[in-house]
Amino acid sequence: MLELQHLSKTFAKGTVNEHTALDGIDFTLNNGDFVTILGSNGAGKSTLFNAITGAFWPDHGSVLLDGENITYLPEYKRAQKIGILFQDPMKGTAPDMTIAENLALAYTRGRRFPLARALQKRDVDDLRDRLAAFGMGLENRMKMKVGLLSGGQRQAMTLLMATVARPKLLLLDEHTAALDPATAEKVLAITLTIVREQHLPTMMITHNMQSALAMGNRTLMMEAGKIILDISGEERAHLQVEDLLHLYSGKQGKMLDNDRMLLSQP
Repeated sequence: MLELQHLSKTFAKGTVNEHTALDGIDFTLNNGDFVTILGSNGAGKSTLFNAITGAFWPDHGSVLLDGENITYLPEYKRAQKIGILFQDPMKGTAPDMTIAENLALAYTRGRRFPLARALQKRDVDDLRDRLAAFGMGLENRMKMKVGLLSGGQRQAMTLLMATVARPKLLLLDEHTAALDPATAEKVLAITLTIVREQHLPTMMITHNMQSALAMGNRTLMMEAGKIILDISGEERAHLQVEDLLHLYSGKQGKMLDNDRMLLSQP
């Protein structure tokens, strides 16, 4: 379970560029929750993820993961507990290392033995089977350098790397946005399978309102560093994109005018 308590962050404080990126966020992600997050550029979505992963420390508030206060835990130590995928398929892997070597690095995350002892044959066979389930032929390319893979192949492999050590939390920062529609759909399907199998608490940033309502069990909308909508249960089950836009305008007193979000709808 993830708990965010009164989380706040202001950048360039005391200057003309002062910007409040997180404004007193209170939020609880329960085990098994899959939350989709919407918001325009600058709403605070990626900043929220950065606060959770430890890319910076908040000005105020706390971050608790399974009851442990990780607010000031170094980023590399949080990486043992939190899996994250970014929009850019180039992130999260070592391009000059092979698929097998990258997976070995991910497998040893948080373990106290050297890389050479990380993967036994049964582990390799298990990872090969998991790669085969992706339907991308990666299981037959274990000795190929990751930098030679396509964006979709790399993102699928990064997803496996982020979850192979069974993290306590999975963060997806628009992880299919840079992929073509067919590949994006495939990676999303793989994502759902892994999340369900591992019962992983998951947060996914997206600009596509239809996807936000179709995936997971809960949807947040952020604006100006605040969570303005938190929808789940029966209310969310019957919600359409038009209803979501109406809720936004009711909260903000204006119509949503973010082109990326509006134009990404089918």
